[in-house]
Amino acid sequence: MSHAPVRNVAHARRRARKSAVQALYQWLMAGQSPSEIDVQFRDSQDMSRTDVAYFHELLHRIPERIEALEESLDPLLDRPWPELDPVERAILYIGAYELAHRPDIPFKVVIDEAVGLARTFGAQESHRYVNGVLDQAARRLRPVETGRRS
Repeated sequence: MSHAPVRNVAHARRRARKSAVQALYQWLMAGQSPSEIDVQFRDSQDMSRTDVAYFHELLHRIPERIEALEESLDPLLDRPWPELDPVERAILYIGAYELAHRPDIPFKVVIDEAVGLARTFGAQESHRYVNGVLDQAARRLRPVETGRRS
């Protein structure tokens, strides 16, 4: 039995997250609507190996739930949201969304993917910050899965 399709799904999902970080950054910085950004990305980016449905989900659902996502992470941050780097914000939003709304994705995968995004797009030490915040968030949002309580 081949495991290649599962791997391709994982890669397509990873590409969706990478595009979502860029799109959410654009949303945060330029104030464009998610729908405008969605069309722009589909027109200008090679999305052929990307899980486009997942990209769409992240780009549209995160802004719809932004207040709840921020509230879930507020106690875990060392500074107010506006003082966070916009790239870190976008990555934390994706991680918080996946922890809260995608129980089908194991918490370790959520954290690993977010740390990878921070290594790719963030400042030099942002991956450590993202890891620390999302590890604490996983304990709060998925105590049974993590086997820990905050």
